[in-house]
Amino acid sequence: MLKWAFIFLVIALIAALFGFTGIAVAAAGIAKFLFFLFLVICLIFFIIGISIGKKVM
Repeated sequence: MLKWAFIFLVIALIAALFGFTGIAVAAAGIAKFLFFLFLVICLIFFIIGISIGKKVM
């Protein structure tokens, strides 16, 4: 998911460079959404890992 966020960020930068502001804004919005979704999922897995680790020990 982080890879896709990076890909959309690159698309947004290239589109902004060539003056396609609508496409750049849309791609940047998608990249931002995917990045924050990645952070939330990563945090959830981190909390689950800590809770399972405490039960094992």
